[in-house]
Parts: sequence; C-alpha cells; structure tokens
Amino acid sequence: MKPTKQIHQPIIDLCKNNCAKSQMQLYNLYCKGMILVANRFVKDRFLAEDVMQDAFIKAFKNIKNYKNEVAFGAWLKRIVINQSIDYLKKNKLELVSINEEVYKKEDEENDWNVSSEISIDVIVEKINSLKEKYRLVLTLYLLEGYDHQEISKILNITENTSRTHLLRGKKILKEQLKNMSYAERY
Repeated sequence: MKPTKQIHQPIIDLCKNNCAKSQMQLYNLYCKGMILVANRFVKDRFLAEDVMQDAFIKAFKNIKNYKNEVAFGAWLKRIVINQSIDYLKKNKLELVSINEEVYKKEDEENDWNVSSEISIDVIVEKINSLKEKYRLVLTLYLLEGYDHQEISKILNITENTSRTHLLRGKKILKEQLKNMSYAERY
C-alpha cells in the first residue's frame, strides 16, 4: 500500500502523541522504501536494516518537529540518508578534499551520454561498485536528487570536492558502461 497524505496524516498525529500502534503502522508504511534508501549507502542488507531502525527511532523522537512543510516520506528519507552517512563516517569513511587545481568546470557534469537501452538497475549496480567517496556523491546527486551545496553539507566536504567526486565517479562509471557497450563512444 502506497502511503498518501490523507491516509497517514492521522497516523502521524497519533505518533506525535507517542501512540505505539500508530508508530508501527507508520513504520510498516515506509520500511520497505527506507531500507532501499539505506542499502544504497551502506551496501549491506543487514546493516541497512540497522541504519533504518535507528533512523525510525530518531524520526519518532523528533516527529513533533515535523510540520507538514514537505511530504512525510521526504522528511523521513532525509533522516535515513543522514543516518546512513553517519554510520559510514563512524566506520572511518574518508572523504578527502581535492585541491582546487583538480577542480573541473561544472559544465562538464552534464557532458555524459548513456544509451537508453541501459536499465537503472545496471547503473545502480555499477555505482555501488565504485569507491565510497564516488558512490556516495553519485548516489546523492544522480539517484536522490541533491545538489552540490546539499551534498557538501551532508558529507561535510566542500562543494568543489563534491563536483570533483561526481566528475570522477561519472568518468569511471562511463568507462564501465562503455566496456559493457552501453555508453556512447566518442
């Protein structure tokens, strides 16, 4: 069952009053989608479940701060993403800043052609095989829709580093797809 505003708003209101039954209902509405989000970051189903559980705990503790300014799913997704990033940081993920001279033009970000024959699952699989620093930025930028300013705040890196990781990650991804004959050759 896909959650809708009409269905889950009364549940959210009850959750704000610490109703355990409503919390379980809300959990059941969103757990499958949120585990997919967490799994894109931590790349392990069991760890993703732990991250998701921690994110739900955090969400329920802070649900009184939810003001309906964005869809509840988007609010919860942000918590899951932040919890995933926090988990990776705790496990000594190193996001090294790149020197300014390595930085490339932002215009080059959009210089990327991929065949329409490729499925999103293949792209996600290839993204997941990248180094963490590239995988995180590509996931946040390409799959989750964050911009460089948001990514820099989430990952605690500069916007230039975010752009550089995106460019390098896309270059590696493009090469992998070329090897599979999915990306157009120049």
